[in-house]
Amino acid sequence: MKNDLSSNPLRQLYRRTYVLRVLGMGLGALPIAVVLQQYGSWGAWAWAGLVCFAWPHLAFLMARHGRDPAATERRNLLLDSFFAGTCAPLMHFNLLPSVVLIAVVAADKVTTGIRGLWLRSLGWTAAGIVLGGLLTGFAAAPASDMAVVMASLPILVIHTLVVSAISYSLVRRLQLQNLRLKELAHTDPLTGLHTRRHWEQRVAAMLAALRPGADATLLLIDLDDFKVVNDTHGHPIGDDVLRAIGTIVREQVADRGLAGRLGGDEIALVLPVDSSGAGAIAERIRADVESLRFPLVPSLRCSVSIGIASRPGGGNHPRQWIEAADRALYQAKDAGRNRVGGHASDMPPR
Repeated sequence: MKNDLSSNPLRQLYRRTYVLRVLGMGLGALPIAVVLQQYGSWGAWAWAGLVCFAWPHLAFLMARHGRDPAATERRNLLLDSFFAGTCAPLMHFNLLPSVVLIAVVAADKVTTGIRGLWLRSLGWTAAGIVLGGLLTGFAAAPASDMAVVMASLPILVIHTLVVSAISYSLVRRLQLQNLRLKELAHTDPLTGLHTRRHWEQRVAAMLAALRPGADATLLLIDLDDFKVVNDTHGHPIGDDVLRAIGTIVREQVADRGLAGRLGGDEIALVLPVDSSGAGAIAERIRADVESLRFPLVPSLRCSVSIGIASRPGGGNHPRQWIEAADRALYQAKDAGRNRVGGHASDMPPR
């Protein structure tokens, strides 16, 4: 249970918000100090110092040592809004710094990614404004002179840039995760080839786009006696064999064709060449598999049988193409395995 909790990203939220809290509160102290020079009492100065310089570190310690860091930090984030609200009456509602402080604190809620947090924080901000107003008599001097404007610029510019950088980082991370998920959905993790569904979709699209008379050939590759390999040497060795064959197929395909694992030990490969060219590639694959050696099992020898079928005359679904290649594959199996079947040079290996 402890491991599950520690893996929850919200448990580390207080670490991520700590930097933003220190930055925002620290920079916010500049316009507050400029305004307080005109209107502030010693109590206002003390409260501003507590909020801007002590609170960020206190919030960090509370979350770090709390029983539920995520829940504690969510409360801390709401208190941020409350404290920002109290600062507006302290500054006699000086317009620019008041708006900037409240907007910055609201933006910090958005960057947490917690749904609805910024909306809930508005009530806490309003409570802070009311409480501060009651203590100051709701004194108002909204005009912002040049000194206040200049003091507000650092938090307005620096905090905005930092939040933008964090948001960009989160977006990039999400994009990379989506790419990985897409790759996992489209790629067989063992062989590195396309999954069956993705391969069939790609082949159907390729067939639909091919010009009439354009060459395309399907190779259907099946590992001979794969069950014997698994039963004799174990499934991890069987996985090593499939992984090695997948590497050979990828090297032969390069960027010229589409290779996918249809399931088990069956691999399909589509090449934009005629049956003669495909036969030469199939023979290279067969020979490369035959030459495979496995250090963990030196005695293991592998072979594949390969069926070849030219592009079907009609229809854009690869099913009939696979069926034709499957018949050629069984011809190679019936002829003794470890050979290529379905083209003019169908001969036993030397």
